[in-house]
Amino acid sequence: MAKQAGLALEAIAGTGPNGRIVKVDVEPHRPVAAAPAAAHRHPPVPAYRDAPASTMRKVIAQRLQEAKREVPHFYLTVDCAVDALLETRAQLNERSDAYNLSVNDFVIRAAALALRKVPAANASWVDGALRQYGSADVSVAVAIEDGLVTPIVRNADGKGLAEISAEVKELAGRARAKPMGLAPEEYQGGTFSVSNLGMYGIKEFAAIINPPQSMILAVGTAEQRPVVKDGALAIATMMSCTLSVDHRVVDGALGATFLQAFKGLIEDPLTMLL
Repeated sequence: MAKQAGLALEAIAGTGPNGRIVKVDVEPHRPVAAAPAAAHRHPPVPAYRDAPASTMRKVIAQRLQEAKREVPHFYLTVDCAVDALLETRAQLNERSDAYNLSVNDFVIRAAALALRKVPAANASWVDGALRQYGSADVSVAVAIEDGLVTPIVRNADGKGLAEISAEVKELAGRARAKPMGLAPEEYQGGTFSVSNLGMYGIKEFAAIINPPQSMILAVGTAEQRPVVKDGALAIATMMSCTLSVDHRVVDGALGATFLQAFKGLIEDPLTMLL
């Protein structure tokens, strides 16, 4: 041990029998190993990059931030049975190659007719006063490369499903074109908005109101769920719809009345054809 440590035995006093040098005599004289030099540490490389925001994204961010901060939101959710709607849609699409109706076309039509049935809900808060609208102009959220745009189906309560379907497809197609193919009046000034994420499998969500509108309907996917019908367990295709509401304009009872009208139309789609 002394040899491994490079120690001279004559320099060590033994405490063993007859003055022999034992382990405890050598230990105090062993050199302490130097601590390894600390490795030079570099600051961690950031795992992100900053990308400049487009003008559209900046406008969207500003408007939504203002809406969430200044508009007193509350939310109402209703589950709609859509088996009859899906059957009606299939039958109508089979009758003609001139159109291909989507579930969202029915949603737009039902929302517009519900606004006609409950006109007090078709209003906005503008400069401290209630502005009542005489037409149901439904803004439809469309995802594009730079963000989101909301082309408007004007007077949607006075248009049939085929006309709504064709108009939405035409507006959405031009909205996605480069450069932007919509005129300002085609995406500014609606009275109500619909945002549908059902095609992405989203069951339920709550959207941010698009001022100066007072309501936006967030539509989830249509999926089969267990339900109770006439006291027995059954399977039905259900779709959850959440209404975001500006409480300055529409209170809980009025918002619920609108959703009841909407649900009645969605669940009995033939009434939308009259």
